[in-house]
Amino acid sequence: MESLTIIKAGTGVLTRTSDGTLDGASLVRLVTAIAGLVESGHRCLLVSSGAVGAGVSAFNLEGYPNDLTTRQACAAVGQARLMHTYENLFRNFDLAVAQVLLTASDLQTPERRQNVSNTLQRLLASPRIVPIINENDSVAVEELRFGDNDMLSSQVAKLLGAKTLVLLTSVDGLLSPETNELVEEVPDVDAVLGFAKDERGRFSIGGMASKLQAVKNSVDSGITVHIAHGRKPERLGAILAGERGVSTRFVAK
Repeated sequence: MESLTIIKAGTGVLTRTSDGTLDGASLVRLVTAIAGLVESGHRCLLVSSGAVGAGVSAFNLEGYPNDLTTRQACAAVGQARLMHTYENLFRNFDLAVAQVLLTASDLQTPERRQNVSNTLQRLLASPRIVPIINENDSVAVEELRFGDNDMLSSQVAKLLGAKTLVLLTSVDGLLSPETNELVEEVPDVDAVLGFAKDERGRFSIGGMASKLQAVKNSVDSGITVHIAHGRKPERLGAILAGERGVSTRFVAK
């Protein structure tokens, strides 16, 4: 699928750092930007984190739960809240959404992998539908997990033959440890693995280190990856147009 772009939005982009609840203003900006891409002819698939974070407030928790059962319960509540919000926002642009929840085993066996591919290809064949994927956190246990949604987005990009993957995070991209300035282009991921500070928020799982592992998995499969600021999704058009200074671009092999 030539023009398919996978966009991954992390928990830090979608929820408030203060209490983990969904950040309505951030979601509006993200949906508006994706709708703009769709209107200009791009096919977009969104891999969305935020389910566990969105469900935390229902249990009056002050941070991300450590025990698996509570985490899965938060995901069950939060996923409903998340999709309800996406559906209402995309409807403003006359776009429908489709929810697909996956565990790692869905992509490990050939028959199930093919079924997932068939479903997503059929959804993407309809230009007014935006598929939204998340890990099925309410049932996934350690051996069924992708690790985080960075790796999930990479695996989905490979499955669908996407050309571009955009990982939206809480910084402008990969920053140089010496100058703290944006690294605009990276021809070799291995050379920058040491740049990552594995920082993560109270309501999120992954950090920059996990993103770079997902990047390596993607570029080795011929997929161009960008790490960009998720609080500035209006840059997505410029990123896909090849403008510099708005993301870190990792060159596909």
